[in-house]
Amino acid sequence: MLGIDPGTLTTGYGIVTRRGKDLIVLASGTVRNSGKTPLPRRLHNIYAQLRDVIDRYGPTECAIESAFYGKNAQSALKLGHARGVSMLAAVEHQLATAEYSPREVKKAVVGNGNATKEQVQFMVRSLLRLGSERMRMDASDALAIAICHLQRCTTPSRRRGEWKTYVLMHPERVRQ
Repeated sequence: MLGIDPGTLTTGYGIVTRRGKDLIVLASGTVRNSGKTPLPRRLHNIYAQLRDVIDRYGPTECAIESAFYGKNAQSALKLGHARGVSMLAAVEHQLATAEYSPREVKKAVVGNGNATKEQVQFMVRSLLRLGSERMRMDASDALAIAICHLQRCTTPSRRRGEWKTYVLMHPERVRQ
């Protein structure tokens, strides 16, 4: 499971798998760009590096944070571009892709949709049994997105449509 926290300056990624009841980190990191680099070059760098991560680790699914609607329209547009090239890298590799709001990710990982980034990072470290090694917030956010998706895929709720999505994403688990 590949989780992506998109941004034009820093895009976080994290790959998590489940072994029994344990969650295991296969990789995490960031794609970093300079603010001085033209936007098209930054987008290409995000796309190319995510494509390399997918080629290297072979995830079968992808989860990405949905757009956050802030006060700055220009920032929202740039975030949309980063999300677009991230999704393109996933779709190009035929990865099933899901989107989760920041609030939904925080609720799934911390239990509180208004959690701080520090609280999310603390819970990510706890859930994945990571030590105190240095980790960028973008990488821990991406791991949180992957964890959120893994939780949603293994425990669908009774809300309308979630079972249908689960069945579509996991046809091997449906008995005929």
